[in-house]
Amino acid sequence: MRQETLIDLSLFDVDQPIASLEEIRQYNPQRHEMEQLTAILYEDLEDHCCAAVKDLSEEEFWVRGHMPGMPLMPGVVMLEAVAQLSSYFTQKHDLLGSEMVGFGGLDNVRFRGVVSPGDRLILLVKMVKTRRGRMIVADFQGVVGDNVVLEGTLRGIPIPVDALTNRDN
Repeated sequence: MRQETLIDLSLFDVDQPIASLEEIRQYNPQRHEMEQLTAILYEDLEDHCCAAVKDLSEEEFWVRGHMPGMPLMPGVVMLEAVAQLSSYFTQKHDLLGSEMVGFGGLDNVRFRGVVSPGDRLILLVKMVKTRRGRMIVADFQGVVGDNVVLEGTLRGIPIPVDALTNRDN
């Protein structure tokens, strides 16, 4: 039985993204091997939800070592991809009022399937709470084909960019 998704997958076409990696970079600071989104597929400001895709290839930084001969996308990398989608949506629409969003926590995370090179991981995020200057809370899912392979709730918090970049080390 197929699990219901946070966003109806028929609302977008994975081959017709609405934002490319270049636009994602306008809102997210990650670069190089830490960029975990390929494109943005969908945004709905009324329902505070969005979708993105991560196309996985044999060139992913983790393929060689996780696990040799049986490459599986690490759960922490899947969670990083969800965090990047949440951050993109939060920053683009200035939901938190912060220069940067960081991980604030995860709840009820479940991994329900494997993700491997060649897969197209669809990420779905629905904001359930936004407290400007304090926190965002978002439910999320990851889908490969017709299967929900990841789900949970993410919390995002403002990162004090000025305090971190002006430290005397």
